[in-house]
Amino acid sequence: MSVKEIIESKVNEALNPELLEVIDESHKHAGHVGARPEGETHFHINMTASMLNGKNRVERQRMIYKILSDELAGPIHALSLSLKGTND
Repeated sequence: MSVKEIIESKVNEALNPELLEVIDESHKHAGHVGARPEGETHFHINMTASMLNGKNRVERQRMIYKILSDELAGPIHALSLSLKGTND
């Protein structure tokens, strides 16, 4: 399973988002620190989920970081987030 597929699977299972886009941006960072030739190191997540309602930006980010803690300790070098609740 690719890193992108792992991200999608874990986030879908934990938060059941209404919208989830996981974008591999590794190609933009080729040659930079943390980039691997095979890619799958830099990701962006666009997500809308009712589970984020009532949470501030930091709480939302912490939820994602906790869900993806193993990947952030390993193959993911950088992760950017655009997170919305369904009430936003």
